[in-house]
Amino acid sequence: MEERARSCLLRSKDTLEQDIKASYLMDHMISDGVLTTDEEDRVLSKPTRREQAAALLEVLLRKDNRAYISFYNALVRESYGDLANLLHNDLPQLSPEGEKSFSNGVSSLVQLILSEGGVPQRPMVFVNRPALLNQVREKLYQLQKVVGWVTVFGMAGSGKSVLAAEAVRDHSLIKECFPDGVHWLSVGQCERAELLVRMQSLCFRLEQNQTVDSPPRPPNSIEEAKERLRFLMLRKFPRALLILDDVWDSSSLRAFDIQCRVLLTTRNRSLTDSVSGQKESVPVESGLDEEKALEILALYVNAQLHSLPEQAHCIVKECKGSPLVVSLIGALLREFPDRWGYYLRQLQRKQFQRIRKSSSYDYEALDQAMDASLQVLNDEHRELYKDLSVLEKDVKVPAKVLSVLWDLELEEVEDVLQEFVNKSLLFRDCNQRPYMYFLHDLQLDFLTEQNRSQLQAYAKGPPTSADVEGLYWYRFLPHHMARAGLSKELYSLMFSLDWVKNKAQIMGSAHLINDYVEHGAILDQENSEVRLQFQEFLSLNGHQLEQRPFPDLVQLALSQPHCSEVYRQALLQAKERASRGQLYLDWVNKSDVESLSRLVLHPHQNSLYYSCFSRDGSKIASCGASKTLRVFKSNSGEKLQEIPAHDDEVLCCAFSPDDRHIATCSSDRKVKVSLPPRLLVCLFIPLHVCSCLFFSIHHLSLNPSLWNLNKRGSQNTMFGHLQPVNHCCFSPDDTYIATSSNDGSMKLFEVQSANEYKSFDISSLFSENDNNDDDKTGVIVKCSTWSSDGSRIFCAAKNTVFMFNVASEDMLLEIRTSRMSTVQYCHACPNSQLIALALSHYTVELWDFEANKKMAECSGHLSWIPCVQFSPNGSLLLSCSDDQTIRLWETERVHTSSAVALKRDFDVDFSQDGITVVAADSKNRLQVPRTNLTLCLLISYVPHRLLTYMSTYLKIANLNIVWDLSCGKKLQDLECHKGAVLSGDVSTDGSLFSTASADKTAKVWSCASWEMVFSLKGHKACVRSCRFSWDGKRLATGDDNGEIRVSDNGHLLKICSCERKDSMDSFHGGWVTDLHFSPDNKVLVSTGGYIKWWSVDRGEALQTFYTTGANLKRIHVSPDFRTFVTIDNIGILYVLKQVEGVQI
Repeated sequence: MEERARSCLLRSKDTLEQDIKASYLMDHMISDGVLTTDEEDRVLSKPTRREQAAALLEVLLRKDNRAYISFYNALVRESYGDLANLLHNDLPQLSPEGEKSFSNGVSSLVQLILSEGGVPQRPMVFVNRPALLNQVREKLYQLQKVVGWVTVFGMAGSGKSVLAAEAVRDHSLIKECFPDGVHWLSVGQCERAELLVRMQSLCFRLEQNQTVDSPPRPPNSIEEAKERLRFLMLRKFPRALLILDDVWDSSSLRAFDIQCRVLLTTRNRSLTDSVSGQKESVPVESGLDEEKALEILALYVNAQLHSLPEQAHCIVKECKGSPLVVSLIGALLREFPDRWGYYLRQLQRKQFQRIRKSSSYDYEALDQAMDASLQVLNDEHRELYKDLSVLEKDVKVPAKVLSVLWDLELEEVEDVLQEFVNKSLLFRDCNQRPYMYFLHDLQLDFLTEQNRSQLQAYAKGPPTSADVEGLYWYRFLPHHMARAGLSKELYSLMFSLDWVKNKAQIMGSAHLINDYVEHGAILDQENSEVRLQFQEFLSLNGHQLEQRPFPDLVQLALSQPHCSEVYRQALLQAKERASRGQLYLDWVNKSDVESLSRLVLHPHQNSLYYSCFSRDGSKIASCGASKTLRVFKSNSGEKLQEIPAHDDEVLCCAFSPDDRHIATCSSDRKVKVSLPPRLLVCLFIPLHVCSCLFFSIHHLSLNPSLWNLNKRGSQNTMFGHLQPVNHCCFSPDDTYIATSSNDGSMKLFEVQSANEYKSFDISSLFSENDNNDDDKTGVIVKCSTWSSDGSRIFCAAKNTVFMFNVASEDMLLEIRTSRMSTVQYCHACPNSQLIALALSHYTVELWDFEANKKMAECSGHLSWIPCVQFSPNGSLLLSCSDDQTIRLWETERVHTSSAVALKRDFDVDFSQDGITVVAADSKNRLQVPRTNLTLCLLISYVPHRLLTYMSTYLKIANLNIVWDLSCGKKLQDLECHKGAVLSGDVSTDGSLFSTASADKTAKVWSCASWEMVFSLKGHKACVRSCRFSWDGKRLATGDDNGEIRVSDNGHLLKICSCERKDSMDSFHGGWVTDLHFSPDNKVLVSTGGYIKWWSVDRGEALQTFYTTGANLKRIHVSPDFRTFVTIDNIGILYVLKQVEGVQI
């Protein structure tokens, strides 16, 4: 080895020993012929990884330049790019004794070029195919003067990669056509992130020869990597050849459409239709001729061709010369060379049942070879191999998955998998770290039929692991059971609350919902009602199951109807856990509440601005402040696509009529049209665009312009509005487009001519009395929508929706909502007389515009609703909100609902006879849900309670005014705080009272002297609630950040708070509005966006009850601290009782 190269190895020795794994690198070096198996065994005999690395370097230092080059090449292939960079500048030229080359017939110069380019070496068993080889080289010679593509295509296992690598082992070809080098890249089936890693690796390789002070940073996106590669190929390597191996899809291939010379291997001949440039192709036949197939067998058993037995000819004939089958049988014969007759008999019996002609393989030959392969394994390994039936088609898994499945150490698993790979029973993807393993689909079919009983065992008790990667099969076990016909086991699995909890915690709720949808036909044969109960539970609570830490699923399930199987299982578990001291609450009056939402989704981590159905209703797209576009299934919420759409907030999105494209517009003033995941068109709009809509496959409306996507330019621009346009929508027949503007008007334009057709002055329809003194913006028309027949049009402004006759321009209807609200959006049902209104007070109203009657009110959102839309067939209604959720409603159920909404000002009477609640409803009627108490009892009780409450404090600015109720005299004025006094409480013995203020402090006062006893500081927001413990020694205070502090005689005892803020940017879903201690002062209950129970001593949450609505105002607690009553902001009453434990 040259002195410079040796010196470099010595300098880098410590770094290399620390990072490399010798076993990964030695496989490549043995293939290069620079390392022997004996040397490999000596290295692997060392006990630790670092010692193995040191032993390998010692072996290298005793070898020549070829070993250094091979070691460098192995580092690059195994993704040790930083380590390879250390060795690159000292790469030696091959010594004279190395000029013979690494393999016969290839010069050292060619071998060096191919090694630097990552071209794989010849396989151990190699058979030349001169006719095909010459075809490939002839096509490559045509790239001598022009850039273009040469495609080598054929079935899997036909030898395409070996052929491509062999074609460039030619000195004349490289010298004349590709003097700038040959670079190999294995593409395979990969997601965009994996493709980017491969492109970064190629950029790193090409940039090694550049003399710069510091290497450029890796590209951050596929688009950036594509431009980097284009520049490198054009400026640095104009006559280089790029070999793309195993390309599966056109989207991956387009990433390399960089105007260079490309040789690719693929199964799909038509892939190059998606790229530009000259194109040539070479087909690879699916089977070898008899002579070549026999030559492979002879090489495997180390025998002469003429000495092969007659059974060898029969084997080749039986498997029809399939290269994969011949190699598989050859590998078996290497271990047992006397089994020619045995393997031939196995092939001839044709006793396998699962033969699918749709595969690219010959199923007969492969299945029979598969059975023969199993016979050479020992009994233990044969059983392990059968366990691979839990794998999924076309899914690659790491060794860690099988480590969990087999309950073996990871190193043991890797040894077993190596044996399977060596015997061609398993495939390994070496392009990923860690290595990924997979079965061919026919091998998997064979195992499923042979091993049906194994899946039944997994259904009873699946293995678990804390590593999501190790729980791969949680996603696919129902699929395998359904495919294997294990109906009873599938029922047991899918109707189990334990399975729901485990899978939801690992995979999320959308995967679970999709399981119930996909296997609904099978599950319904057992019990369709139970299947619907589980599916509805997940649909309505899926957004809660996305939270971390993971919520208590049993407590969530206790909110299901009493007749539900989900509730029955949850109650049993709650009683058992309550016996061990855990706290669970049963919602006893939930039968009075009707759930109208069909599905609740939490697709984004920021506010949602728009969502819409696809034209066939099967998908939903959503966008918002997260700058991304998400597409998911409308029946389950399973995410299909997530696209980083823009550099700023995404304001609107729309499907094309054929559902193939999605348009988005953003605050970055760009409009993008995508065929997910690929961007097709990007339009830069000088003005702000807040609405986009397709009206044909190639035409897009951007308020107020029409764009032709083929020409990438504006086709028509509508003029007439004096201020920004908020919304545009097409008539059902695409003849007209309606625009809504800040100038107080709605206009109709003809699509073809862009001429103004009609104009409606909406601002003139409001009187001066309709305008608030605080509203200086004038009348803003938010949006418009057409009736299904196109004869009428609606528009929304302020708190009103108007309906006009299009032909006569007459106003036909005026829908007025609450004066305290505004209509944010409206949409007419495409097949009925319903119109949906999204209102600023967090609700959606449904109106019958023929009868001018409100039919229903949909409540559940916790913030503004910027968008509402019917599905194409009108059966569903979606609404999206700033609370980061999308809710799907069944139109018919909402339409017929008669739910009563209560106000949050209420009182409760707890007595031995029952519980009585009094509250006003949304129509200002007194509602008295009561049990065993008369109304007169309630009336006599309420004033006393209200007066008692008033005697505690009266809030006026920053003063506390204390009154004597017996005579009505004012006893004391106290200037308590620098900010408004928001809450107060009196200790049970009447000696102390507390105040909480917007100045972020709470204070405790003496009732005798009116002096302050102590002041509590530390809150970072308004202190909104306070409560003494029953012994008067402790005070709990809650603030607007959701934090609760418990103090003991003025000293901080505990902070009760979650680990991180929730979606409402709070530790409690909102302000902490009310607090109560248990009689023993050990438990504290608090209200905010939901209800929480805390351990006072530990400061830890004991339980959380998620209400349908939020912004709870107060909670009433029974004297025994076992019953809790509250009302949420959408008017739902909750009577919660603590679950009693079972007797143990």
